[in-house]
Amino acid sequence: SLNFPPSVGSVLSGQFLTSLRYLWSVTLVSYPLFFRLFDSRSRQLVMKVLVGVKRVIDYATKIRVKPDFSGVVKDGVKMSMNPFDEIAVEEAIKLKEKNIAQEIIAVSVGPMGSQDILRTACAMGADRAIHVHTEEELEPLAVAKIFQKIVEKESPKIVVVGKQAIDDDCNQTGQILAGLLEWPQATFASKVTVADAKDKAEVMREIDGGIETVAVQLPAVVTCDLRLNQPRYATLANIMKAKKKPLDKVTPQDLGVDTKPRLQTIKVIEPPPRQGGGKVGSVDELVGKLKEMGYVKA
Repeated sequence: SLNFPPSVGSVLSGQFLTSLRYLWSVTLVSYPLFFRLFDSRSRQLVMKVLVGVKRVIDYATKIRVKPDFSGVVKDGVKMSMNPFDEIAVEEAIKLKEKNIAQEIIAVSVGPMGSQDILRTACAMGADRAIHVHTEEELEPLAVAKIFQKIVEKESPKIVVVGKQAIDDDCNQTGQILAGLLEWPQATFASKVTVADAKDKAEVMREIDGGIETVAVQLPAVVTCDLRLNQPRYATLANIMKAKKKPLDKVTPQDLGVDTKPRLQTIKVIEPPPRQGGGKVGSVDELVGKLKEMGYVKA
């Protein structure tokens, strides 16, 4: 061991303490910076999936037209998630189960009752929800513009929606959204496969002639067809957990979207009742009946 005079030892001790204080101050400054950089990098690596869900009259409910023919009766009627949107939620969950996606965001545009639909999506497996509250009946263009604003804020890699809603049967929102975002689109998907690099997806889609397979670069918009999957039922435990998941509330005005309608509904009527069929005794009699009804030219 080295024995220093007391004066030398005090000088060395002072230099050591000064160096220690410097290192400690550098550590305090650099640690928060390191974690901010790490958190920023990790957010870039997270692949989000945004799913659109709509509150509609339950498919098993008999539809009744209002007495003034201005629309259909919704008061006291059972409401549920659009069946095609249930398929979209299930497909997003499957992507997460395959470790392709890390976060699922469910979005619904509509009245306060839409929050029940969002809670159902969270019970199925969505991580959080966004409710865009409006009491108006919005057209697909307005809904697509709202989704555009949310996509620009959340930066998902895939937007998954049902191919159509069973109340208006428009089949337009997904396509319009892809056009507004200038993203590729794959509609009527019956199978979705995302590459390991998460840079493109292969989608099998149903067309009149059979099955068509298309490849799209991500980010992209995918609309789901009926045979894509079988949606799961939410368990009681997950229903309880869904109540604690984040649900953000905004309005179209908060997003700066003009929801003024471009179309006007003149009248809503029920389809005419189907007439009973009849039996014919021969081909000639059948042809004669078709001629009488104008389906076959004489």
